[in-house]
Amino acid sequence: MADFVKGYDDLDDVGAAVTVFGSARLKEEHPAYKKATEVSKKLADSGYSVITGGSFGIMEAANRGAKESSYAESIGLNIDLPFEEKGNAYLDRELKFDYFFVRKVMLVRYSLAYIIMPGGFGTLDELFEVLTLIQTKKSSPGAVILVGKEYWSKLFEFMEVMEEYGTISKKDMDLITIVDKSDEVVKIVDRSLNRQIDAIQEMGLEESNYGMMLKETQDRRGLEIDIIDAQ
Repeated sequence: MADFVKGYDDLDDVGAAVTVFGSARLKEEHPAYKKATEVSKKLADSGYSVITGGSFGIMEAANRGAKESSYAESIGLNIDLPFEEKGNAYLDRELKFDYFFVRKVMLVRYSLAYIIMPGGFGTLDELFEVLTLIQTKKSSPGAVILVGKEYWSKLFEFMEVMEEYGTISKKDMDLITIVDKSDEVVKIVDRSLNRQIDAIQEMGLEESNYGMMLKETQDRRGLEIDIIDAQ
């Protein structure tokens, strides 16, 4: 209970944010590490805080990209383990949890979209849990973005087999987008922000702290887009 209270209290002011999942094993020289840094930098420059598990590999890369920006926060939600003393070196804000399941709730709870970089079993676990929560309407319909067509295409093909068998539907497949370019990620997150604000307005919560923070980001993004279009 203390873990949940700490998470909700400390993350209540995050505002518009995305969560990045990916392998802790990939090193700085790996192309996926560099891509995660690039994607996160563009997202943070657009006003979206970046949340990760706070560890190394892709998580470090994502926090590193966000840290390079002055427009949003780099956030790490770490776990207290006897063999891991601290998170990566690129965190503006770090929270430590005792329980993995509480940490996972927090990684999902405060995000408009989920960026899935190349990863292993843990990343697949996070991907399918997010999809299940959205599919069953236990979570808001945030965008699920797989970055790296070469890495994810075979998994997507298997999901098409699942659709043919009838174990998932075409509507479920539409929850996922596979992209390669950072600009595509930002555009999808922008659309997810708009959908979230629409949902908040339908619930009558636009005057809540979270609703107002999202609206501020939407207004700022709209201004930036107008300036770009004008040029």
